[in-house]
Amino acid sequence: MTEKEKMLSGQMYDANYNEDLMKERLQAKDLCYEFNHLKPSDLERKTEIIRKLLGSTQQKFWIEQPFWCDYGYNTEIGENFYANHNLVLLDGNKVKFGDNVFIGPNCGFYTAGHPLDAEQRNQGLEYAKPIEVGDNVWFGGNVVVLPGVKIGNNCVIGAGSVVTKDIPERSLAYGNPCRVVRKIEN
Repeated sequence: MTEKEKMLSGQMYDANYNEDLMKERLQAKDLCYEFNHLKPSDLERKTEIIRKLLGSTQQKFWIEQPFWCDYGYNTEIGENFYANHNLVLLDGNKVKFGDNVFIGPNCGFYTAGHPLDAEQRNQGLEYAKPIEVGDNVWFGGNVVVLPGVKIGNNCVIGAGSVVTKDIPERSLAYGNPCRVVRKIEN
C-alpha cells in the first residue's frame, strides 16, 4: 500500500518524508501562492486556479485571498460556496462542503492528526480523517474543525469554536470544545 493510499484510508502514513506526497503538496502550494498573489480584481484567473487546484467545484463560488491547502484534490465545494480571508484546508483526506456554505475569516479545516507517541511523531507519521459539511452551514470567524468531524445541514457554528465532534443538522453550536446549544427551528 502506498503512503497516499494509507493517507486516504485514515491509516498512519509518512507525511513528512514521502517524496510523492511532498511533490503533490508543493504543486498545491505553488497554485495557492499564485492565487494569493493575484490582484483581487483578476477574477477569471482566480477562478481558473481554484478549479485547477480543488477536486471539485460547482459554478458559483468565491474564496477570498489568502487561501492555503495541502493537496487541493481532496477538497470538494458545493454551489454558492463562500470563504472569507485566511481559509486553511489541511486536506490529507477528503474535505467536502455542501451547497450554500459560508465560512468566516481565519477558519481551518484540519483532516490531519498526529500520534501522541513522540517517537512516531518524530518519524513524520500522521493520520488523516475526512471532514464533511452539509448544506446551508455558516461558520463564524476563527473556527477550527478537527479530523473526522461531520456537520449536518442547516447548522451555525459560532465564532471561535473548536469542533471536535459531529454536529447534528439544524444545530446552533459554539464553544471550545464546540457544543450544541440549541436546535434551529424554522
